[in-house]
Amino acid sequence: MAMTASISGQRGRQTHVPSRDMSPLATPQHALATAKLPWPVWLYLIAVVLPVGLQAGPLTLTTLRLLLMVLVIPVMMTVLSGKRGKVFATDILFTLHIMWSTVALAMNNPNMVIEQMGSVGMEFLGGYFLGRAYIRTAEEFGALCRALVMIVCCMAPFALFETITGRPLILEIIRAVGFKTPEFNYQDQRLGLERVQMGFAHPIHFGLFCSVTFSLAFVAMEGMMNTGKRYMVSALIVACGFLALSSGALLAIALQFGLIAWAVMFRTVEQRWWILVGLFVFLYVAIDLLSNRSPIQVFLSYATFSSHTAYWRAQIFEWGLKNVWANPLFGLGFKDWVRPWYMYSGSMDNYWLVMAVRYGIPGFLTVTIGYILVVYHIIRRDFSEDLTLMQFRRAWVFTFLGLSFTLCTVHVWTNIYSFVFFFLGAGIWMVTTQVARPTAPELTSDDPLSQGRAPLRYSRFAPTQR
Repeated sequence: MAMTASISGQRGRQTHVPSRDMSPLATPQHALATAKLPWPVWLYLIAVVLPVGLQAGPLTLTTLRLLLMVLVIPVMMTVLSGKRGKVFATDILFTLHIMWSTVALAMNNPNMVIEQMGSVGMEFLGGYFLGRAYIRTAEEFGALCRALVMIVCCMAPFALFETITGRPLILEIIRAVGFKTPEFNYQDQRLGLERVQMGFAHPIHFGLFCSVTFSLAFVAMEGMMNTGKRYMVSALIVACGFLALSSGALLAIALQFGLIAWAVMFRTVEQRWWILVGLFVFLYVAIDLLSNRSPIQVFLSYATFSSHTAYWRAQIFEWGLKNVWANPLFGLGFKDWVRPWYMYSGSMDNYWLVMAVRYGIPGFLTVTIGYILVVYHIIRRDFSEDLTLMQFRRAWVFTFLGLSFTLCTVHVWTNIYSFVFFFLGAGIWMVTTQVARPTAPELTSDDPLSQGRAPLRYSRFAPTQR
């Protein structure tokens, strides 16, 4: 049984600090402020944003792959053996996804199995299980939020330099000392600015990294950072994400803005999220009935910078599905997919579609169902008795709802691919964390996001009379 220690709070209040094996019953702010991020997670985040590579014969080994090569088996065995709590269905589904992907690739590209699935398997499973194994409490999640916000803020000067000069300074520095990096992904200017790649494989990936951090700064950091500073940091993160000039990243941030605005405007309406779901269903049906285009095509037209890009992505979706139905079991692997002659590029800007085309319907279902299960179970948790847990859950959910739509318009690979599933795994502690039900309010927040909800309690016990 988990033990808790009682320490003194303001005016004689009692605060219960959980052991590492039990998530907090009522999350104390001082514990969040002093919590340390586990060192493997720090190494992982540094490896994600600083892509230092080495060439070992035909293999390109990055710092991220080298780190995960050491950690992937231990963290997998730790989680799957139940030492990090109950084994979750997604743990099994994601493991099956890599196993099936290996079989599918062996059927289509047997000469690429070891190289491709070795690197992809480490990035995918290593990132996911690292998040599962090391982010297990509210304190560790709070430390992760602080770390990610700090990383994006440190990137801001480099992003400004790159958007003005077009030079990815971080990649240039790494190459200058003799290491390999992702290729400089020079893109056409947008809005008169150069697109910022930073240390990622593509500007889209930098924008996506910033978009993941936005809700963490604006929502999760409430109570951990004063309101004025939190707003300024959030604005800086949005500015960094904007400099990627990627419609996918901007869509993720815009959706998070919309969800935050909805939460504030309808904070007193208990069924506000079901109402929002109903509105989305109504809009989908209305567009389907009234427009001469499909709802997907309409969505893509508003989720891209140009009508040309929207048309191209609609064509990719249409022809990608044809390839899926033609190869439903094992997919195509890395073979070229069938498309019209005028679609000269083989790029497929849709992560979910790539999974189905490359690894067949079983490969698509194992990763998609695993992803949806985590989001669903975290959404349905009731954290109304602990404001901090509610803030963390809301920030995480906003992030992944925005990200889910964005992955319909972009593909992810290498470092950002690993990071997306690391952050998914870093939220699973919220599925099983236990929350006590205090008897009386102790503290309220003046932030509009907190209005209309139960205040933060520091104790399960009623306050003494004063």
